[in-house]
Amino acid sequence: MSGGDGFSQAERDALYRAIFTRRDVRGQFRPDPVPEDLLRRLLLAAHHAPSVGFMQPWNFVLITDPAVKDRIHADFLKANDEAAALFTGERQALYSRLKLEGIKDAPVNLLITCDRGRGGPVVLGRTHNPAMDLYSCACAVQNLWLAARAEGVGVGWVSILHEQALRDALGLPEEIVPVAYLCIGYVTHFLDQPELEKAGWRNRLPLEELVFRDQWGRKAGQD
Repeated sequence: MSGGDGFSQAERDALYRAIFTRRDVRGQFRPDPVPEDLLRRLLLAAHHAPSVGFMQPWNFVLITDPAVKDRIHADFLKANDEAAALFTGERQALYSRLKLEGIKDAPVNLLITCDRGRGGPVVLGRTHNPAMDLYSCACAVQNLWLAARAEGVGVGWVSILHEQALRDALGLPEEIVPVAYLCIGYVTHFLDQPELEKAGWRNRLPLEELVFRDQWGRKAGQD
């Protein structure tokens, strides 16, 4: 039974469909522009993420200028070479075949940042865990990602970047922390499984191996 404000079965199905079919998109972007009203809906979804102390520490930097994209892409290439060198043998060969960004392919890039000073020096709920503002921004990323999937829009998170290069390219103030650099756009298709799983990089772990009850390492049903 559901509560008095529960979703209908169709609404629940739609939510779980968005969750289970969400993908990190790298190579399927189309050049079609993303309408401004759709972009605003995605940002509004991100802005309605939970945040500790209701501090709402995020800002959103939209990037559409090809020159700025080129600058960030150049840093990705440099960082990606550094990352590839950390792997060896077959793993390195597989890494080199993976497409890990869509910076120039996606019509819109978006940086979600964290203002760690928002809310003042003492924030409700952050008094004993200072990283809660960063976790709140991660919730904003997920909100946007699921909303985008429901809209038929792809999102790809580019993490292989040098932070200082990103700061310089976008003129970020020192107190602002870059959290997620995202590529956003319509796609030719969504993959039927995560790209890294499809490529043989890693499989999804069984949920049963990850769930403990009451104590670390104690599985449900164990004495």
